[in-house]
This record gives sequence, C-alpha cells and structure tokens, in this order.
Amino acid sequence: MKLSFKLLPVLIIVGSLLLLFLVNISLGSIQIPFTKVIASIFSHGDGHDTYYSIIWQLRIPKAITCVVAGSALSIAGLLMQTLFRNPLAGPDVLGLSSGASLMVAFVLLLGTSAASYLPVVSPWSLALAASLGSGTIFLLVIAVAHRVRDNTSLLIIGLMIAAASGSFVSVLQYLSKAQDLQAFVIWTLGSVGGTNWNEILILVLLLIIGGSLALTSVKSLNAWLLGDNYAQSLGIDIKKSRQKIVLATSLLAGGVTAFCGPIAFVGLAVPHLVRLLVPTTNHKILIPMVMMGGAILLLLCDILTQMPGSATILPLNAITSMIGAPVVIWVVMRSKGVKM
Repeated sequence: MKLSFKLLPVLIIVGSLLLLFLVNISLGSIQIPFTKVIASIFSHGDGHDTYYSIIWQLRIPKAITCVVAGSALSIAGLLMQTLFRNPLAGPDVLGLSSGASLMVAFVLLLGTSAASYLPVVSPWSLALAASLGSGTIFLLVIAVAHRVRDNTSLLIIGLMIAAASGSFVSVLQYLSKAQDLQAFVIWTLGSVGGTNWNEILILVLLLIIGGSLALTSVKSLNAWLLGDNYAQSLGIDIKKSRQKIVLATSLLAGGVTAFCGPIAFVGLAVPHLVRLLVPTTNHKILIPMVMMGGAILLLLCDILTQMPGSATILPLNAITSMIGAPVVIWVVMRSKGVKM
C-alpha cells in the first residue's frame, strides 16, 4: 500500500502530461476530431491530408515546444530557489531574460537604423540577438560568482543587472516608432507557436545539457538546503557548484527566452505546485517531477490561450501570470504563517 501511495502522484503527473499533450494537439482554430489526432500521430499519413499536415507541421511542434520550454524553465526555477534558499527566486533573477530583452530591443526598436546591419528581422535573428544578450549577462554573472563568496550578494547583483537592462529597454521604447514598439511588445508576451523542428532540436539539446548538469549537482543541491557551512562540511566545492548551477540555469532559461520570448511565472510557480503532490526535498526526485510539472503547466496555459472556434490567440504571458500570481501570493502568505 505504501508503494502504491508513493506512485500515485507520479501516475497523476504522467497521466496529466499525456492527456494535455493530446488535448493541446486537438484544439485550435480548426477543430480536429480526437480519433483523427490519434490516427495522424501513429500513421505515416498522406501529404494531401489537411488534418495530418496541420498536426505535424503546426500543432505537434507547438506542443513539443511547450513540453521542452516548460521543463527547462521549471528546472531553472528549482535550481535558483535552492541556490538562494528563497522560495520567490525564479530563472530570471540572474538577469538573463533582461539581457535577452535588451538585445532584442536593439534589433526591433532601432527600426530603419537596424537595416544597415540586419537587413531581415527573422525569428533566427531574434533568437541570435536574445542568445547574445543572455550569454553576455551569463559571462558577467559567472565572473561575479567566481569572486563573491555568498549567494545573497550574487542574487542582489543579478537583480541590479536586470534593473539596469530594463532601464535601457525603457529608453529604447520611449525613442522607438509605434510599429517597432508593437513588434517588441508582441515578442515580450511570449509564444510557443513560432518554433520549427530545427529550433526545437536546439531547445532539446539545451534541455539535455542543462538537465544533466542539474542531475549531477543533486548532492550539492540537497546540501545547500541546510546552508553553505553544511555543504562545505560534506566536502562540496561551493564556488564550482555555484558556477555549475548558474551555467545550467543560463542554458535552460536563455535558450527558452531566445526562441519563445520571456515566459513569466512558470519557473517560479511549478516547484511549489509539484511539492504539493510530491512532498520531498530530494532533488533526485524533484528534478524529473518538476520537469513534467512545467510541461503540464505550459501545455495547460497554451490550451487556455486558444479561443474556442476562433483564430484569436490570447497572449501566453497573460495566462501564465493569471496562474502564477496566485501561487506567489500563497507562498508569501504561507511563509508568514498565515492560514489560507
């Protein structure tokens, strides 16, 4: 009975993931019967079959992007919450998303001035700009992490870097044209529907690398929950472990921001939601559970962005914020001992 009780939360999470993946594929501006969805997935199909083309060219890439991006952001959020021992830390506390937004702002908000060095503003050019921005901030944070001795100072410096990047973005927004500003605002709303198979492959590789770094850091992550001194007493190299975790977070959060834009609240909310079902502090269990939890949440949010029977799609960040904000409020109230 004890074994089945332990397996029950896992079965719920796995079952929810598979169900939401299929529901995500079947919903959209064109309603596809569930039987057609199953048939299209498990058959080679016909190139002239409209349902098959829609599912494999549009909906399955979008659903896989939800799974990969949600998993990556959730692992990054868990790593940051453990590293800083702060339940309100998220994958953007190091300023990676702000750095990516700054470089994308330079590309989109310079308008006609950008044409001299970037003739065509394409998804790949935006991904390259976002990667360059988050990569630059990552190198800066790594240099800081090598010099500072405590995680609190690293957290404060990361937040200040994010604030400085945000101020530059605000100046560019103020000086930009309306058309350029609209394009940038749309990018900041986040989207999982614009990725192709090549971009998905890059995201999967980043998830594998970042997830592997996280799994090989399980011992230091578990020790960090009890403080730096306890971790050092176990023989853990604090500086190297911190740099390894920062590298994993940068790859995970930076890659998602590059191809999907800054997606809010997923990395912050999912670790708390998963702990409700799987009450453990062992990161060997938490990391795979959080991966599936992030995939579930982003699939659900993407489903909620679809207006039934309409081609209208709501902003992804609006839905993630509606779900994530109450979780943050709950965490704050719980930390203060307020019964909900």
